[in-house]
Amino acid sequence: MGLGCGSSHPKPFPGDILEFPRNKYFSHFGIYYGERDGVPYVAHLTCRDSETKLLLFGRALKSEVKLDPVEVVGQRYKVRNMLDEIHPPRDFYTVVKPAIDDMMGKDITFDILFHNSEHQATLFRYGLKKSTQVCCDWLQIEKVYIQILPTWKELFKKRKL
Repeated sequence: MGLGCGSSHPKPFPGDILEFPRNKYFSHFGIYYGERDGVPYVAHLTCRDSETKLLLFGRALKSEVKLDPVEVVGQRYKVRNMLDEIHPPRDFYTVVKPAIDDMMGKDITFDILFHNSEHQATLFRYGLKKSTQVCCDWLQIEKVYIQILPTWKELFKKRKL
């Protein structure tokens, strides 16, 4: 089992943010949910199995939070609790897990700049949306789309997201 490859600790703890590198521009993020019958799971924002896959200017309608085995989401990952020093993480069992359970199956609009998988993961862990991989300079948004949009199209075609 590839659990922990490239990770800062060999086994993540429930509530940890996991980063799954996809390419030099993009990573996918989720929250480590814990094990079920010995299988480690991650909760993540995805539109892989949604009825409507519309990628238009970095948006996908009918995305949702899903619970998948870590291996299904990616073989390599690292623990990336990037905001712990400035925002205390919320308690997994009393706050984060119930929030994840409540969100599963509900339609969410994915937006590469305003609500991506990293935003969703930080929202669960810290109670605020934050993305370190999206540039905040509005003059750079077009450059972000030019670089990332082809990658997104390919991942959607391959049913990887």
